[in-house]
Amino acid sequence: MRDHVALGFTKFLRFFADTFFSGRYGHRAVVLETVAAVPGMVAGALLHLKSLRSMQSDNGWIKTLLEEAENERMHLMTFVHIAQPNWFERFLIILAQGIFYNCFFLLYILSPKTAHRVVGYFEEEAVISYTEYLAGVENGKYENVPAPKIAIDYWKLSADARLREVIIAVRHDEAGHRDVNHNFANHLS
Repeated sequence: MRDHVALGFTKFLRFFADTFFSGRYGHRAVVLETVAAVPGMVAGALLHLKSLRSMQSDNGWIKTLLEEAENERMHLMTFVHIAQPNWFERFLIILAQGIFYNCFFLLYILSPKTAHRVVGYFEEEAVISYTEYLAGVENGKYENVPAPKIAIDYWKLSADARLREVIIAVRHDEAGHRDVNHNFANHLS
């Protein structure tokens, strides 16, 4: 039941993103990566507090989740350079992040398993979105602009890297986050 709720919630948000951004993948990435950086930080903080209260090991989950949050933040910083969001998108970011942070915080308190499953499904959708974005770059729909320096430094890309290489690196990260969160959900009761 929890998995169906998580998947339904994810598909609802995917519909919203598809409708609102309709192919503007750079701008979509900016807004969605802002939200994507929330779960790792929320879960990491809550597990940190639980570990302190219980005086037991977290088995490496906290570090993994905080690294995931930082990685998602780097996705955001990269796409800010590429898409250069306008004032309205920046406002949407504040609104979306505020709502999502509080909802995810409550969800994680009520059902960590469902929360990790939601993130796993979010990441599956991210892989699909970045695959579509990559196809658009490869077929000329979107300009294959030079990769920003922040992306070249973070992913250790070649100095002449382009958007194509950035999307491939980000998609690879998202696939890893998908697997980690589904694995975490599988380990929780």
